[in-house]
Formats: sequence, structure tokens, C-alpha cells
Amino acid sequence: MNEQRRNTLKSGGGLGVLGLFVAAGLIKPEAALAAWDKKVFDAKTMDDAYGAIGSGKPVASKEIAITAPDIAENGAVVPVSVVSRLAKTERIYIMIEKNPSMVAANFTIPEGTEAEVTTRVKMGQTSNLHALVKADGKYYFATKEVKVTLGGCGG
Repeated sequence: MNEQRRNTLKSGGGLGVLGLFVAAGLIKPEAALAAWDKKVFDAKTMDDAYGAIGSGKPVASKEIAITAPDIAENGAVVPVSVVSRLAKTERIYIMIEKNPSMVAANFTIPEGTEAEVTTRVKMGQTSNLHALVKADGKYYFATKEVKVTLGGCGG
């Protein structure tokens, strides 16, 4: 087992493929951040965020389930899970209406995998949490209110 680990590290496996390409000068660090869309993360209203994402007016769906606490004692660490039962789910966005940056997370769902994500988000105050799902080229959403007793975004 130790020999296999040593061989992997010698071959650069410990750096990861992207790290190897950057270290070799084949990819510039800026290219690794190309997926970052500043307009999406700088949106100040839900309509602005939807517009930057390109979703237009998404449709409410009961096929999207959000699991989050009704009351978060510490807004710095709020566990959130989103499950989409919509066929051909492609993306899941977790958005927090009253946060300085509304888009808290953005996940690409590979074809053929279960559309379920779990993460932890920061919430500065009591707010609606939105799950925006792109499925089969269309956008859908679900909403859940989370009450925050101790703010996590500078509060």
C-alpha cells in the first residue's frame, strides 16, 4: 500500500490533474476560474440573479425538496440539502434572498446521477432560501424560510 502511495505521489497524483497543468504552464490560473460568473454572484435582487443565470421567471415545483433547519442558531454554518426529482436535472443553485451575495452555491449535476446536493451556507439574517433547478432546459424553484438567531455574514 505504501509503495502504491509513493508511486502516485511521484507521478504527480497528489497535485491533481488541474494542479499539474497549472504547474506545467499548460493552463494559466485565470483559466481555472473561467466558470466564475461575476454578474451572477454580484446580483442584488432575485430578479437580477435570475436574469444573470438566464432563467427568466422560474416555475414553482413540488418536485424540489429543501432540507434546512426552521431556526438556525448560528447563521455562519447552516446545513442545506436540495433534492430534485425532476427528470434530466442539470444544475442546482442555492440562493439566499437577504445575503450580500445571493447565490451561495452552484452545482452541475452530471447526467445519470442522483440530483441531490448537501452543503453548508452562511446566512446574515432570517431569509428565504431558494433552490433553483435547471432540468431539461427549463428552470424551477422551491423556497423555504430559515430564521437566523445569530448572523453569519458579519452580524
